Amino acid sequence: MNDAELVEGLFGRDEDVIGEIKRRYKDYCLYIARNILSNEEDAEECLNDVLLAAWNSIPPNRPKNLRTYLGKIMRESAIDRLRINKAGKRTAPGDVLPLDEFDFMIGSCGVQKDVESAELSGMINFFLGTLKDNERNIFIRRYWYFDPIESICTRYGFGKGKVKMTLKRTRDRLADFLKKEGYLYER
Repeated sequence: MNDAELVEGLFGRDEDVIGEIKRRYKDYCLYIARNILSNEEDAEECLNDVLLAAWNSIPPNRPKNLRTYLGKIMRESAIDRLRINKAGKRTAPGDVLPLDEFDFMIGSCGVQKDVESAELSGMINFFLGTLKDNERNIFIRRYWYFDPIESICTRYGFGKGKVKMTLKRTRDRLADFLKKEGYLYER
């Protein structure tokens, strides 16, 4: 079954499709959740939440890329779980969520509610398209997949300082770009 057939199966309310989706995308979804949560039980619970969310949201949604659709749901579910865990004081005080690195931009500028908007997503995707391959790959590994810095260093053969500086410079360039486009305002 290809992804289009899986989506059609969900439209037809074929429960067997959920098993096929789990078989095909379990490792991908768990990879995202583990990077965010660092807890296998919570990651597995999020996977179940993702499967239920896919069942409940297709229809009416008809994703063109099922993998990305499931990844987005997994990220949201895992981030929600992490915030619950942090509120319950179940994380170490030094734990930093990669998106916390953006607080200087998004948290203080009044666009928090717009982060998920299609227009802002389009602007960020456009910005990512202007980056060199290594810059884009490092940025995506950190902020989409939530890879730890050390994992990015190993994957691309860069030192920790290079990866951190690339991320900082890319965040700064993104902030400048979003200011120019009217999404961020001077502090």
